[in-house]
Amino acid sequence: MAAGEQSAVSKRVSGDKVWIRDLAPRDSFAFEDRPFKFEVLETEEAVGRAMYDELVDYASKKKGDVSIVLLGGRGAQAMYKIISAKSRTNEIDDLLGRLNIFTQDALAPMRMDNGLSFVRDFERLLGPEFFAKVKSFTPMFTDTNDLEGELVKYLEKLEAAGGTDIFFMGFGPEAEAASHLCYIKPRSGAKFDDVAGIIPISESILEHHISKFKVGGSNISDDDEQECRSATHILTLGPAAILGAKRIVQSIVDASTAPAKRASFKRFIETEISSDPEKAAAQMDENPGLWIRLHNNVRSLVLPDLLTENA
Repeated sequence: MAAGEQSAVSKRVSGDKVWIRDLAPRDSFAFEDRPFKFEVLETEEAVGRAMYDELVDYASKKKGDVSIVLLGGRGAQAMYKIISAKSRTNEIDDLLGRLNIFTQDALAPMRMDNGLSFVRDFERLLGPEFFAKVKSFTPMFTDTNDLEGELVKYLEKLEAAGGTDIFFMGFGPEAEAASHLCYIKPRSGAKFDDVAGIIPISESILEHHISKFKVGGSNISDDDEQECRSATHILTLGPAAILGAKRIVQSIVDASTAPAKRASFKRFIETEISSDPEKAAAQMDENPGLWIRLHNNVRSLVLPDLLTENA
């Protein structure tokens, strides 16, 4: 999708959701069931270090820029602590100068300086030195009356940067032990060639979003929370963006504060994905966390408490 060529994407409406589909030729993703491998590390700090090492290792093997999609909330805070400290020195200046940074979702409408926006949280966690040194930072802009237009501009920038090298990703719980990635919700109608979407917000999304930011230590005013609770939509990257990433690094470190993730993760790793494309697509729609299982280059890092049913 070349910058400025808005005809390179199309809009698809699924109920009250809007999905943006890339019209560039794209191979169908094979709905192939395979065991999902994950690593259990003992501490959140160890997970953060492993995530950081993934970034350094990937960058060491690639010439030129590296484009990454940041994980919000609690999941990557330990990694961001490492990066923030090193950004205050010149130790990783070369790496930072090659980084194109993108966010993966956003509440809408919302001011960028709201304490419950991912942008403000990234500023708090990564620090001003980080943002002064990276090559680019592209958030999803939602303080606008043209959400679709702004989302297309965001996608154009991501494509112009060469697509996603590393997609840092979490894992969200849903009712009936389902799960979500980014904010692709169950029964949202997302398909494999949907790059991004605009979906109506739900009370459960808002509560999950606010609670994880509070647990993570964000500075949130009453006005910030009121504006957040008035949001009407979520902008999110879609299945095509996830499956199109060259590398996915997933971290799940907050089962103690979000215990519903235990049942969701158990269902996620135990589900047998159908070999029939239509049935598999229905499984993805019912339980969007499964999309990551179709990617062939994933590292999933979890803490022991995710696997303890009665913790």
